[in-house]
Amino acid sequence: MTTARRGDLFDPGCPTRQLLDRIGTKWSSMAVKVLAEAAPGEVRFAELQRAMPGISHKMLSVTLQSLVRDGLAARRVEHTVPPRVHYRLTELGISLEGPLAVLRSWAERHMAEIEHNNRLADEPAGDR
Repeated sequence: MTTARRGDLFDPGCPTRQLLDRIGTKWSSMAVKVLAEAAPGEVRFAELQRAMPGISHKMLSVTLQSLVRDGLAARRVEHTVPPRVHYRLTELGISLEGPLAVLRSWAERHMAEIEHNNRLADEPAGDR
């Protein structure tokens, strides 16, 4: 573990902002959930794609590359033809699942209210 300084979201130069941009996406949240459900096992790329309806091959690849680069997931390649690529959460990634689960739960619980508020906000001013 690195003993670097703690991040500060309100410091414009702090990388915390970029990290939140990466881990706060729907695809990252979904990938972490799928990988967490397999923990401590591995999940193949194609299995991840099937478990995440609507994600393109390219977006899944970009999402996984980001998770691996940040040390949240690990990648293992079997040198077969075609190659088999496996992913799993690291300890750091496992520690992220809890906070993301709370956020996903909050979003699912409050989605109807948010949609209602969006409809109200989108109505022309005279219709309110």
